[in-house]
Order: sequence, then C-alpha cells, then structure tokens
Amino acid sequence: MEGLEKLLGERVTLFCANYFYAGTLLGVNKTFVMLGDPSIVYETGPFNEKGYKDEQKLGVKEWYVRIPAIESFGVLK
Repeated sequence: MEGLEKLLGERVTLFCANYFYAGTLLGVNKTFVMLGDPSIVYETGPFNEKGYKDEQKLGVKEWYVRIPAIESFGVLK
C-alpha cells in the first residue's frame, strides 16, 4: 500500500482539519510527519494556477504535523 512514505523528498500539501501545510516531506513515523521549508496555506486560490494565493513561510527549517490531523495529502503545487 502506498502512502506518505512514497512522497518522501517531494513538495507536498497536507490538508488538515484547521490549516493546510506545504513543504518538502522529510520524514514520516507513526505519529508525525516532518516538513522542510514549511508554510501554512491560508488561501489556495484556483487549484489550476501555479502557487497558492496566500502561502506564508513559517520561518523555520522543519515543522512537524500530527498524522491524525491530516485529512488528505499529495503533490499539488
């Protein structure tokens, strides 16, 4: 079965209950995923356009997101 591990090293978007996160998927374990060069996406804009309308860098090298908070994920933009 494929999942998050297949996307290691890719720039991913995580759709979570409260926020959307984007960044390079650096690690996955049973509890968390680790994103490199992470951002919060406050407004996506049209999905067929390059980039997000309001994507704000978190200003850190790495950020962790709990797996139970992730509703869907993939390589999007």
